[in-house]
Amino acid sequence: MTLIDGPRRHPAGGGAARALVILLHGYGSDGDDLIGLAPYWAQALPDVAFVSPHAPFPCEMGPFGRQWFSLGDRSAAAMLAGTRTAADILNGFIDDELARLNLTADRMALVGFSQGTMMSLFVGPRRAQQIAGILGYSGRLIGADVLPAESVTTPPTSLIHGAADDMVPIESLHLAVEGLAAAGIDAEHETRPGLGHSIDEVGLRIGLEFLQRVLAKD
Repeated sequence: MTLIDGPRRHPAGGGAARALVILLHGYGSDGDDLIGLAPYWAQALPDVAFVSPHAPFPCEMGPFGRQWFSLGDRSAAAMLAGTRTAADILNGFIDDELARLNLTADRMALVGFSQGTMMSLFVGPRRAQQIAGILGYSGRLIGADVLPAESVTTPPTSLIHGAADDMVPIESLHLAVEGLAAAGIDAEHETRPGLGHSIDEVGLRIGLEFLQRVLAKD
């Protein structure tokens, strides 16, 4: 099994982690990029650890960066097959991180951007124990047609997408919401006017509020 790893940020409060956020980067990027979200949220989530693994495969489009799966063949079958392969690797990483921190699945949230959102939406509902939540920026839902049969949990989900995204069009948000609903997941969603393939301050705030809610300890 391919192993993945990436940069970590310990809880800002200095104590043991009581929750975990796993940040999944986009195509052609790496974990060093998306771990940059942690400082925006860490002080408001003082008992949360953050980790941002590098995707398992070198990016096919250049000498730098990583990819979760290839975009060379964008047919539905090829995309689904690539996502399944990466999901097996990611699930192993998630299991190891939860064990390392002695946390249960309900204390872990997945946060993705672009291809990382695709991975989050694929992996989250298929895990045997329900995770705390999925926060996705600028992504799409892979394998919508098989999700109702394959999903075993319905984690809280929040999706945020730029209306002017020219890489993953805004239609992908609406299709994701519909596909998740068919599997029993009522996804919160926000369209950011004028925003391209990026995350803005409003999106960061919405994301923080979502994470605070789903990771709140009873």
